[in-house]
Amino acid sequence: MKHIRDFFDRDALAAHLGIELVDVSPGKAVARMQLRDHHLNGLGTVHGGATFTLADFAFAAASNSHGHVAVALNATISFVKAVSTGVLTAEAVELSASRKIGTYTVNVTDETGQIVAVFQGMVYRKGESIPVR
Repeated sequence: MKHIRDFFDRDALAAHLGIELVDVSPGKAVARMQLRDHHLNGLGTVHGGATFTLADFAFAAASNSHGHVAVALNATISFVKAVSTGVLTAEAVELSASRKIGTYTVNVTDETGQIVAVFQGMVYRKGESIPVR
């Protein structure tokens, strides 16, 4: 899993937003983001794009965790709770996987464990391996 972690350490947007890959294992990933002022929208709550990016990062880590390049075919998110401070955690879980297609769900929660957003995504698995540097 080290080469998967190394691969995601090179994600410039995630680094810019302060997203940390907490855990990754085959078909699963957990990412975390400490909320800062730059994550907030005009209402003072976390911007939907920041929440989506956190969920998408966990989705990417889980779907690429098998060592083969997986790229998103689609992704949707439902926002269920507004937050403005604290830490958000995204936990991605593989629901189904075939040689070419994988489906995932990602729950984004606040520090109390309450769901902030639910993300669902599908990937296409390419034939190439995750590049090792």
